[in-house]
Amino acid sequence: MMGNLGVVLKRELASYFATPVAYVFIVIYLIMAAVFTFYLGGFFEREIADLEPFFRFHPWLYLFLVPAIGMRLWAEERKSGTVELLLTLPITAGEAVLGKFLAAWLFIGLALALTFPIWITVNVLGNPDNGVIVAAYVGSWLMAGGFLAISACLSAATRNQVVAFILAVVVCFVFLLSGLPMVLDAFRGWLPQVLIDAIANLSFLVHFTSISRGVLDLRDVLYFGLVIGFWLAANRIVLELKKAD
Repeated sequence: MMGNLGVVLKRELASYFATPVAYVFIVIYLIMAAVFTFYLGGFFEREIADLEPFFRFHPWLYLFLVPAIGMRLWAEERKSGTVELLLTLPITAGEAVLGKFLAAWLFIGLALALTFPIWITVNVLGNPDNGVIVAAYVGSWLMAGGFLAISACLSAATRNQVVAFILAVVVCFVFLLSGLPMVLDAFRGWLPQVLIDAIANLSFLVHFTSISRGVLDLRDVLYFGLVIGFWLAANRIVLELKKAD
């Protein structure tokens, strides 16, 4: 299995850098991260040695940029007909799903790692808690994995990348905001409190905020792991159902 998984992973990673897609994504991500951090986040104006303004906007960056990566994972394969060729190879659907996901996740991780100059900057300017920063980077990457797993599953459900992108943004938006009071207020009064708490706990924003404060709670890590696992399993099921489509 590891051999097959490695083949798919290398194939997918190579496909990113064989076209300008990878470079365009990385440049856009870095520019937008810088704009949000220094202009909207007021990085210098705060005069505090931390990266809170940097990580504060990651959920909103990922809301649009990650579906832009995930929309092509399966929709493009289905449209071009290469998904049939891929699944005739001596690999399982699960290996194909996992390989594609890991390649895209590692690519997003590379884009995230390239933001290291801001980490160096904050250490030059002050004495930040680097443990909190490491936890926030881990949380950011885990959250990106959750967005990506959702996007990949929805990409497998359609041949149209634009449709896959829109569906992924909508579903990710629901997961992102499900823990906010304005959402929960719509359920109060007619749903029991236990279900309201369950809806609140589905929020990416709640779990990421907890990790970005330096609290690397096992429950938050487990949450993102379960989200990724659930949507990858759903991705495999959708792929199997769409074989004859």
